[in-house]
Amino acid sequence: MTALAPGCPSGLATTSADTVTQDPAAFVTEASGKRSLDLMIRGASCAGCISKIETALMRLSGMHVARLNLSTGRMRIEWTGGLAARRIVETIVGLGYGAAPVDPGQTDSAATRPEKKLLIALTVAGIATAGVMLMSEALWFGTDLPAETRTQLHWLSAMISIPATLFSGRVFFESALAAIRRWQLNMDVPISLAVLLALALSLHATITGGAHTYFDASVMLLLFLLTGRYLDARLRRQAYAAANALASLQTTSATRLGAKGVAEAVRASDIRPGDRLLITAGERLPVNAEVLRGESEADLRLVTGEVEPVRIFSGQTLYAGSVNLSAPIEVRALAQASQSLVADIARLLEAGEQKKSSYRRIADKAVAAYVPQVHAMAALGFVGWLIAGAALPQATFIAVTVLIITCPCAIALAAPLVQVVAAGRLFREGAYLSSGDALERIATVDHVIFDKTGTLTLGDPVLIQTGVSSDQLAAAAQLARASRHPFSRAIARSAGAGPVAQGVQEHGGRGVSGFIDGRAAMLGRAEFVGANGVDGAHLWFAIKGAAPVMFEFEDRLRPNAKAAVDELRAMGLTVELLSGDSPERVERAAAAAGIAEWRASATPQFKAERLQQLERAGTKVLMVGDGLNDAAALAIAHASLAPGGAVDVSRLASDCVFSGESLASVPRIIAIARKARRRIRENFAFATVYNLVAIPIALLGWATPMVAAIAMSSSSAVVTLNALRLSAGRKAAAEASI
Repeated sequence: MTALAPGCPSGLATTSADTVTQDPAAFVTEASGKRSLDLMIRGASCAGCISKIETALMRLSGMHVARLNLSTGRMRIEWTGGLAARRIVETIVGLGYGAAPVDPGQTDSAATRPEKKLLIALTVAGIATAGVMLMSEALWFGTDLPAETRTQLHWLSAMISIPATLFSGRVFFESALAAIRRWQLNMDVPISLAVLLALALSLHATITGGAHTYFDASVMLLLFLLTGRYLDARLRRQAYAAANALASLQTTSATRLGAKGVAEAVRASDIRPGDRLLITAGERLPVNAEVLRGESEADLRLVTGEVEPVRIFSGQTLYAGSVNLSAPIEVRALAQASQSLVADIARLLEAGEQKKSSYRRIADKAVAAYVPQVHAMAALGFVGWLIAGAALPQATFIAVTVLIITCPCAIALAAPLVQVVAAGRLFREGAYLSSGDALERIATVDHVIFDKTGTLTLGDPVLIQTGVSSDQLAAAAQLARASRHPFSRAIARSAGAGPVAQGVQEHGGRGVSGFIDGRAAMLGRAEFVGANGVDGAHLWFAIKGAAPVMFEFEDRLRPNAKAAVDELRAMGLTVELLSGDSPERVERAAAAAGIAEWRASATPQFKAERLQQLERAGTKVLMVGDGLNDAAALAIAHASLAPGGAVDVSRLASDCVFSGESLASVPRIIAIARKARRRIRENFAFATVYNLVAIPIALLGWATPMVAAIAMSSSSAVVTLNALRLSAGRKAAAEASI
């Protein structure tokens, strides 16, 4: 047999019963001579699965793209020529995986179905373990039990454990069977052998009146393994959320203007290049477009990271995701929604998630060494005892003992338990993990990149009340309360609750006007109010009978930003600032935070390219960002963090979200991640030492059922107690060094 790619805990989740039950041709789309199809893939769980499926499909005639996202289970396929969609699906099914066209209405249930299946199996195994252990306790310590009573207890254990094991063990049995049918091995093969052989020998001992059985070992083994499998599945499911959230941004509606100016509501997916659209104040652009008519201002923070609103004028190009702030505008669509900036970010996001999903965790590496070792030792014990003259039942008994006493409980729990304890520790400190392997990746970073707007800074302009009286602020606030402009909102926040000016009118892209106590007043750009000054991070206010006054704004650094940067450097990390904002503002923010390396005017594509450049150089980057323009970079980075105020897509694309305004959480999260990695390594080291001691004991036939059960339980208990050490203490920074 050839070994299955390491890191495939559940193996191949399909069997020969998987067939192509429906023609996927109805789900194929065609554009410019190229066909495309989206499929949901079942049973793929490691980087080896990705490689196997993609390689097989790329061998088909006319195939151009075959890309599987392991996190979401979705596969994108593009081809030309006469290749039938059914042939593509049959190829995937022939490899032992399930495949079906994407049904948007069923993706959520498909994501949660494996988790529910594991939870049910775990519950049954837990109940059975409790029942069988009651019987085992009497058998272990009741040395003077009559033979008839002992046999009755054995039969009671069999009645509980056999149906429970066959039901809960299906997760492993189906995977192992599918692997064996294709002449492959995975971790579920030795697990299934140990459980089924233990049941068979225990049942034989019960029927023949033997003194010892392994019923308790079978159900306990499944309980521990299902616990680790369920925890991993639950964390993996979080990856679905980012794709779904980004999809919601791409399925917005818009108002399309017909040939006679008749307005109709259409889906963003129905918009075609050349369509005229009406974008009202406060509405987000669904596609990339050119402004045809109207003047306004746009909020580009989610797209470029610029804090200051940008003036909109005829002939200007706006990207999808931009928000029209002040007045209706008419635009012409330049591309379909699938070719917008949001769609580009979605593709980058998917590529990043796929890269992360192929990351080989410590547990994956341990499994790669564990599986052949266990099989070899069990086979050695079986053959050795036969050569030594033992009977076939006794040699089989020794082989099963090896499989059980070296059961992968400690290995299965080593990483998931630490992840759960560390996640709880972070939760108490206001940070929330979103992926199972996030801690391991965060622990290995050596370079940190901060976005500026909303990440290094608070993201909302704050009024600097320099040279402005309280009366002038109160008067300007009456106009500001009627405007959506970010600077106007800052004035309104600073002044607090109060009245709104009368007769307020919005002048697209220039400002607002109205009457305050019967006097004409204006708030907006310098030229609009008749002031001789600059705009930039300023807003001007003029009221009849008084000279114009200037309001100045700034985007303040988050609390403890400089202290956090200094602490990151003390931990041996380098720091960089990467923003889509203007060079002047980025330079000021970098200087205030003590960051020497910075880059401005960075598009989402540039950010992704920068991270890929660093990755090629061997740098492991931690990206910290909050905007839509950061989502792709967050997914592509080796590890990523997002503040709680980030947009949904960025929060869900990140590995961890931290709450509060302070950046002190960033070094603290890294410190805890490094500590968790040490605990995981300690657990695997213990599991290795345990196996080195337990295997000779089992091979020599010295392990009684009670010794095997106690040893198996003790190994898991030690791993659990070591993981719980993570929850002790309130500071992890002291142990931050690698």
